[in-house]
Amino acid sequence: MIPDRWRTGEVAVVGLGRSGQSATRLLVQERIAVYASDGSSGPAIETAAHMLAEAGATVETGRHDLQRVAQAAAVVVSPGVPPNAPVLKAARAANVEILSELDLGLQRLDGVTYVAVTGTNGKTTTTALTAHLLVTGGRQAIAVGNIGTPVTAIAPADAPEWLVVEASSFQLHDAPHLDPTIGVLTNLDTDHLDRYDSVDDYYADKRLLFQHARDTSRWVLNGDDAAVGRLARGVLGRRYQWSLAGVADAWFDRERQRLMLGDAVVLDRGKLQLLGDHNVANALAGTLAASVAGVSIGAIAKGLESFRALPHRLEPVGEQRGVLWINDSKATNVSSTVVALQAMTRRFVLLVGGVGKGQSFVPMRDWLHACRAVVAYGEAASQIVAELSSRTQIEQVVTLEDASQRARSLAHEGDVVLLSPACASFDQFDNYEARGEHFRTLAQAP
Repeated sequence: MIPDRWRTGEVAVVGLGRSGQSATRLLVQERIAVYASDGSSGPAIETAAHMLAEAGATVETGRHDLQRVAQAAAVVVSPGVPPNAPVLKAARAANVEILSELDLGLQRLDGVTYVAVTGTNGKTTTTALTAHLLVTGGRQAIAVGNIGTPVTAIAPADAPEWLVVEASSFQLHDAPHLDPTIGVLTNLDTDHLDRYDSVDDYYADKRLLFQHARDTSRWVLNGDDAAVGRLARGVLGRRYQWSLAGVADAWFDRERQRLMLGDAVVLDRGKLQLLGDHNVANALAGTLAASVAGVSIGAIAKGLESFRALPHRLEPVGEQRGVLWINDSKATNVSSTVVALQAMTRRFVLLVGGVGKGQSFVPMRDWLHACRAVVAYGEAASQIVAELSSRTQIEQVVTLEDASQRARSLAHEGDVVLLSPACASFDQFDNYEARGEHFRTLAQAP
């Protein structure tokens, strides 16, 4: 429910990306006065600002009115705005409530049944897969949140039986009302050190998944990840674990190459159309979440077999002259790229680069034994060359287009050209999706 006190004042929406636009539209529809602002400008932002102003919001781009924000009844913040941004400091100094668009949407859908999925890697695939398994099992379900559709875009009258909500650490940071029916934690690794002061601060936001834990809570956890175990230590509720390393509530029988739910066979590995052990883990997480929600093993098996790779996540995008091109643009950190390297079963040329996130690329070195060459590009290229050059042939270029052209020359028949950047995209693209779509075009060029 929207708090009544908001209706007597003005709510500030900070950030005019997809979630900020959705939150603004919702508040305007609720007849609440809105001041929406974005510190940047540009064609996309200006177009959004114009549309929101026509809808009835007061909109400003290129700056935030700090005094106006400090006087707001509440601040709804987009995940792209860091907590130490001056506009949020001004709100905190004035004791203004700050919440994420995700939290606003869940409050409006008071009482909705939902699965919340978070973790460093695998969130999006696990979210989409869980929603797919629920639908296959006869439930009404949709995937929302960080996966793409803002929670505020779901009207109460249109809310399905289940939501599956992907929640990033940025969204969890300002989600005091998050209280999932089922919570899923995929894994934990270092990430976003360009935004957090320490790994502990990053993990602290992930722990907010459990902030309202009680005896009736249900948690689906990675049993192979010691950091997950530590983070969930002492949390109330029933725990379900999956494992690639041994028997668990859901597990991978490596000898027989089968996905298992307890003692029951769910699916042969060969029928799961996803690359890599990490996707077996994602499938086990989704299997457990769907099972806890009441979906039968038969329906889960059918759903697993029919699920396909999401765009930009180890997605095959073309094959020319015997070379397979794979788009893993979503790999915006080193640990994600390591997972992609582990999934390679053929010789490959790796395209890596963009904007570094404060991480070392050294952990990638141990997984380059099948790598024919690395082509580094973008802002982080010189660091990548310095840290990987002792393990494989490596070349440095400027743009992703340059890297793709060079990869075409380096790859042999039977190889893979793998875009798995280990970096953010913002030096050359608006987001990882734009980067992946450009790579798709380059891969399919004659």
